[in-house]
Amino acid sequence: MWLLRSLAWALLSPVLAAAPGPQERILLRSLGLSAKPSPSSPGPVPPVLWRIFHKRRTLARPGEPQSCRVEEFHVPGDIVRVFADRGRFLPEGQPPGRLCLRKLLFFNLSALEEGERLTMAQLELRFHHNSYQPASPGQVLELRLYRASPGGLPRPGRSPLVERSFVQLRKSLPLDLSAALKDGAAPGSNLALVLEISAGGDGGTPRSPCGSSDAFAATSLLLVTLGPRCRAARGRRSPPSPPLTPSPLCKPRRLYISFSDVGWENWIIAPQGYLANYCGGDCPFPLAAELNSTNHAVLQTMVHSLDPQGTPQPCCVPVRLSPISILYYDNSDNVVLRHYEDMVVDECGCR
Repeated sequence: MWLLRSLAWALLSPVLAAAPGPQERILLRSLGLSAKPSPSSPGPVPPVLWRIFHKRRTLARPGEPQSCRVEEFHVPGDIVRVFADRGRFLPEGQPPGRLCLRKLLFFNLSALEEGERLTMAQLELRFHHNSYQPASPGQVLELRLYRASPGGLPRPGRSPLVERSFVQLRKSLPLDLSAALKDGAAPGSNLALVLEISAGGDGGTPRSPCGSSDAFAATSLLLVTLGPRCRAARGRRSPPSPPLTPSPLCKPRRLYISFSDVGWENWIIAPQGYLANYCGGDCPFPLAAELNSTNHAVLQTMVHSLDPQGTPQPCCVPVRLSPISILYYDNSDNVVLRHYEDMVVDECGCR
């Protein structure tokens, strides 16, 4: 509930954009951010994140995939990040003529937080169509992926993390690194890998299967993690919109929070805002059943009716909340899809 109060405070603060206050800093920390992001050169949102985001927004019935699980990949998790490769091409080295490509892949994983548990890691290699093709029927392409040494080369004597043979490399090649990175994706760390593509098999042909270095399009690393606040959750459902009929009794009231009003529209990709709602109204004596009251609240109203000056009425508070997902750029211009519990007031009660 404190997170909702912080959002409401930020929405109503007229000086937020000019001088971010302590409430906004607390809220940003709860989002896993050290400061308000200011994307300088953000890339496009990966299609897989759009698919997950839109699917989560349409879940409406109990029994659907739960909030602390990414059903698209069949793994636990509430945070999905896509990191761009910031590495460089390396000299081909030896043996000459056999190595098509050697590239250092570098990913800044400083956005990972303490307490996050890695549940999936997928490296996607993208090539221009038909970049590498065998020169003869007996020739294959061999792909190897190593952990990099401090100098940016494969660590001597180490076996490859991934080793594959291909007749032809397609436009997109996903590689599962989940097992390899279980202990290698720690908060505050970086990940350096060396990718090698070489010509194998029958090398007697004069024509090389290697494309030029610009045949390699891009690389990205998708990580799914389970945050410390993620707990076993009920199935998501669409919260009902509070009734517009005025009533003095305790019930959900309509509150729409617009991220543009808060000054966050330049780094939050979607949604543009959401119906957060809040609880308001009286808890009069006698408490009706529809007010979702506890036994303590019933007794408190009885005492209040006898001693209104010495005992306050029970408070109207949220008793059931539902989650939302937010798609945004973090402080390193990475695209993040994160799930947040207890963001929308569904029901109120007297407590």
